[in-house]
Amino acid sequence: MKNIGLIASKEFRSHLASPMAYIVTFVFLLITGTFFSTYLTGTGYTDTSIAGFLSPGNLLLLLFASVLTMRLLAEEKKMGTWELLLTAPVRDSEVVLGKFLGSLGVLLVMLALTLYYPLLLVLFGDPDIGPIVTSYIGLILLGSSAMAVGLFASSVTSNQIVAAVISGVILFALWFVGSAVTLVPANIGELLAYVSLMGHFSDFTMGIIDTRAIIYYLSIIALFLFFTIRSIETGRWS
Repeated sequence: MKNIGLIASKEFRSHLASPMAYIVTFVFLLITGTFFSTYLTGTGYTDTSIAGFLSPGNLLLLLFASVLTMRLLAEEKKMGTWELLLTAPVRDSEVVLGKFLGSLGVLLVMLALTLYYPLLLVLFGDPDIGPIVTSYIGLILLGSSAMAVGLFASSVTSNQIVAAVISGVILFALWFVGSAVTLVPANIGELLAYVSLMGHFSDFTMGIIDTRAIIYYLSIIALFLFFTIRSIETGRWS
């Protein structure tokens, strides 16, 4: 646990020392803030929900997770510090968990800054707090899943752009796969609906905490972290 904490702390500070984290956060707040205010204006301020924020927010999380994680392991390979990392007295699982938690910390800070939106609703309206809380729980789970996928993508290449593309393809495939439900047989459609990131996220926006959705997101996180560990082990012996 100590090694994981040290790696996570180092990774978090590394993000703060890089302009990329600030650029991503600024763009994220700019776009979501614009959609949030535009949505409220369009409804005449009668809908006191964060629907305007959630509309672009979930997809932006997938995009920016790919950007934030593309350097995690790919940069180590490019800078020549990968061999030092492999020979360090730490387990592969500790490296993976440390980098994952460090990057997750940046994501949580980014989401925390958006609490300004529901705060405005509370100050000037009478919003339903339940769906707002569950929506943020869904965003955290969705973002964590995206981070795990991004970390795996970063482990299979030394090129950060390639890592971002691989991550983006996997994430958007998982997001939109549910759209093909009506085009395939029912039994296959049920499977596609279950593996869809979008299908599970919609429940949270309606104020519903479904244990199946939580298990799904935790399974995605665990699966891709496991894939990352296996990727590192394969690189160690290749």
